Amino acid sequence: MKTILVFALFIAASQAHLAFAQSVNENALETCLDEMQEEGRFAACRKAAEQGHVEAQSYLGWMYDRGEGVKENDTEAVKWYRLAAEQGDTSAQLNLGTLYYIGEGVPKNDVEAVRWYRRAAEQGDVLALYSIGVMYDNGEGVAENNEEAVRWYRMAAELGHAEAQNNLGVMYNRGEGVAENNEEAVRWYRMAAELGNARAQSNLGVMYDNGEGIAENNEEAVRWYRMAAEQGNAGAQYNLGLSYDRGEGVPKNDAEAIKWYRKAAEQGHADAQYNLGVMYDNGKGVPENDAEAIKWYRKAAEQGHASAQLNLGYMYGKGEGVLEDYIQAYAWYNLSAAQGNETASINKDNLRKLMTPGQVERAQELSTQLFRDIQKVGDGRSED
Repeated sequence: MKTILVFALFIAASQAHLAFAQSVNENALETCLDEMQEEGRFAACRKAAEQGHVEAQSYLGWMYDRGEGVKENDTEAVKWYRLAAEQGDTSAQLNLGTLYYIGEGVPKNDVEAVRWYRRAAEQGDVLALYSIGVMYDNGEGVAENNEEAVRWYRMAAELGHAEAQNNLGVMYNRGEGVAENNEEAVRWYRMAAELGNARAQSNLGVMYDNGEGIAENNEEAVRWYRMAAEQGNAGAQYNLGLSYDRGEGVPKNDAEAIKWYRKAAEQGHADAQYNLGVMYDNGKGVPENDAEAIKWYRKAAEQGHASAQLNLGYMYGKGEGVLEDYIQAYAWYNLSAAQGNETASINKDNLRKLMTPGQVERAQELSTQLFRDIQKVGDGRSED
């Protein structure tokens, strides 16, 4: 009887301990997932994650990923994301895929990125649906396939993902993976633009500007350009500057043109850099300043802009804003001429008559080096 009583007491104590432990674990999880909680949140997440709570594991991965409440540690982020992802947590699957894609905490592996994106997408995660579309679009981790890109973009777009809507519009606009249809492009651009997507706003502005898929309307083009430009979209800033420069959709205003060209130029937009150089060259909207013209022509020329290369060659040939230098002038003319600029070809041939064979040889060598440098810039530049 005594033995039975002791055993019964042991069972009761064990049950009480289990209930207490469960309560502690639940409290830890509650603290971990409480967005208003700051003090002790990391410790609570760690405790709950170590007990196998999938939400806590996913959130702990995020804390390590972002350096929230703990020192940033990509390796730890991968560890906890993986534990949660393998239990089916969509956020962890998406985030693990992204870390594989960018190569943080693990070696970059696009195939693994697609695998985890796909697992999240199969559960309806809209960002994963969009991400797979991007991978098919770019041929990353899967063979490039525009039809598949369209399919995944459409699934995300129909769930209201603005970037997917914009990209689907682009596919219709270009006729990639789907029959070209500018009316459909406008429809998807508009949906994304009305959600505030700057790229879609810019693209919708272009459609109004060119009368593609919709009646040409410069005022509407300017309205959408402005919305995108105010969000920092370089293409829209350039196009808004161009509208002010030409007086299309707004009264002509050189000062406003300069303002928007400059914003785009400072983000590396080659056409804007070239146009800003022209404004300084001609004293439009700003005092004439050859040195500033040279500065902006050079930035555009170094990105392969043929007209900027022509003008930069001219400035060197005439010694305007820079010391006269036939070798530099010839090299830039040569690069511009190679892109089919006839004026540059004529100027190069005329300049050659004023140069020694040694100078021409050095100019050719410089041109080759400049071309290589431009290729490197082009390889590292991403689309707007």
